[in-house]
Amino acid sequence: MAFKSSWFPYIKTSLRHYSAPLEGTVPQAKQKYVPTSGTYPRGFLASGTNVGVKPANTRFPDLALIASEKPCSGAAVFTTNKFQAAPVKVSQAMLERRKGCGVRAIVVNSGCANAVTGKGGLEDAQSMGRKVDECVDADGVQGDGDGGGTIVMSTGVIGQRLPIKKILNKIPTGYDNLGQSHDHWLAAARAICTTDTFPKLLSRSFTIPSSPDTTYHLAGMTKGAGMIHPNMATLLGILCTDAPISPPALQTLLNYAVARSFNSISVDGDMSTNDTLAILANGAAGGETITTPESKGFAELKEVLTAFASDLAKLVVRDGEGATKFVTIRVTNSSSFADAKKVASTIARSPLVKTALYGKDANWGRILCATGYAEGVTSVVPEKTSVSFIPTDGSAELKLLVNGEPEAVDEVRAAQILEAEDLEILVKLSDEEGEEAVYYTCDLSHEYVTINGDYRT
Repeated sequence: MAFKSSWFPYIKTSLRHYSAPLEGTVPQAKQKYVPTSGTYPRGFLASGTNVGVKPANTRFPDLALIASEKPCSGAAVFTTNKFQAAPVKVSQAMLERRKGCGVRAIVVNSGCANAVTGKGGLEDAQSMGRKVDECVDADGVQGDGDGGGTIVMSTGVIGQRLPIKKILNKIPTGYDNLGQSHDHWLAAARAICTTDTFPKLLSRSFTIPSSPDTTYHLAGMTKGAGMIHPNMATLLGILCTDAPISPPALQTLLNYAVARSFNSISVDGDMSTNDTLAILANGAAGGETITTPESKGFAELKEVLTAFASDLAKLVVRDGEGATKFVTIRVTNSSSFADAKKVASTIARSPLVKTALYGKDANWGRILCATGYAEGVTSVVPEKTSVSFIPTDGSAELKLLVNGEPEAVDEVRAAQILEAEDLEILVKLSDEEGEEAVYYTCDLSHEYVTINGDYRT
């Protein structure tokens, strides 16, 4: 089923000269990332509804709702930014109170972050959750007496109050709009976007040894194009599965997956106040419940979820504000995973590395410089460090530095490699086998400055 090309993003008085195109069209180069069909978990429903959180938005969905036909196990990771947004605090408190049990829905608005909005912002986030709970209760789904069961998320401009009456008035409409089709899920994915140029939605099926005759499903959506350098999550993400998983096991699975996916991407080095990644598991497909890391099927499910989360996180980087390149930074042969990840993260957020990539300049000295100032790393020994470009066409790596000694770089070939949209930078910290970490980032262009120079106008 084809996606609706009229879904991107606001125009009229919100007009800005950024990469998100006018009249809602997805850029031709990004259309390959928008799914035309999907396979979605049993018992989950989705919708995207227009509220007009930003007054200029009179057409496009900006309220997403995900609901389960039965109570779910829930888990989430949140930003570690000290200025946590109101919905982050509200959702954290709800999950802690419920111990991850009996979660029923997720509601998300775009256009306003409801961050740094004081007591009034907290009340607004709470009221959004209550309104969804009322819709679920009215639909005959009985509560368990432990209070609300809705995760609340918001994204957009910081420091402004939500038009809460408009949102509350439209939540029942969003609930009535719920459905299981691909279009319903795509509308929800679109509704959480801000400066994104395309909706980020994935789905897949899988099996696990604990219930080999049962096919399970996993669906996920995320948003983000700027203010991306997370610690615990990245901007907003929602994962849903019909596999039976207990809340403690679900949290363990999510923590592992996030460390190797959403916590391993960077667009601009800024950590959002609203970062939230949540997962719901309703067990609707049946089978043996996974309760602990020792449960049969846990290890396989961990790999499935990590690979899925990684693929979803990569879409954020591919839609980085003003980005022209998708860059994989692979740090190998480290004495520890923590050291390898710290080096990769430092390279990924270096403005000098990112601008050199934009300019197609094989300035490996900037990569080496970032490697050298990675804080708290003991694995970096200059005489043992090597740096290479790995082309995406399958040809041989271009060695730039080998065991601390510079190579005679073929600048023509380097320029050819840097012309491609995708690139891998390989940093070996020694020739001895060790730990590896991978980070995903993009370049930093003139357009990024343009986008963020007039973000509120």
